[in-house]
Amino acid sequence: MARRTKEDADATRQALLDAAEAVFYAKGVGRASLAEIAQAAGATRGAIYWHFKDKVDLFNAMMDRVTLPLEADACASDVPGDPLERVRGAVARLFATVVGDPHTRRVFEIAMYRVEYVAELGAVRERHQAALLRFHAQLTKDLALAATQQGIALPMSAADAALGLQALFDGLLQAWILGSAPFALEQVGSGAVAAYLRGLGYRLHVQSDMR
Repeated sequence: MARRTKEDADATRQALLDAAEAVFYAKGVGRASLAEIAQAAGATRGAIYWHFKDKVDLFNAMMDRVTLPLEADACASDVPGDPLERVRGAVARLFATVVGDPHTRRVFEIAMYRVEYVAELGAVRERHQAALLRFHAQLTKDLALAATQQGIALPMSAADAALGLQALFDGLLQAWILGSAPFALEQVGSGAVAAYLRGLGYRLHVQSDMR
């Protein structure tokens, strides 16, 4: 019975996250209400407060469901001893996931275009900033290590180079999700990242499939 109760609770939580994603996407995070999310999930407001402290907590859980596995992948040593190829591989897999998984794409669109950073959602802004800082720190670490391993002097600090790469990545992702100029995100993204890294002086391996 206890196992059945836990499974029911888990199912309700997932239904609430699915409903939050749909309502946030349709109305924007600021205008969406917990009552609308509960109704979309076929649950009660009480069920929301059983699982989540407030709307910000619900939003963060919705984001974590998609982004935590991606962040873990970006920090994983998939190519031991070659941090530059690890960066390229993680970026390529993220682009591929966004292209191939509508669920992930929808969550990224919510985070980029459907969040109003008003006082009520100040914690959401802080969460976004923290994620960007973690990504920047990992890129800085990998770029610096790669420069040391290859014996090259970067034309700027590793931190500044990481900021440029992060801006390139974010810009490509936002432009593709917005759809203002349709292009093949995986091919263009991987090519642009490789060109940027070569411009910094790195020597890259030629790989047909970074995934």
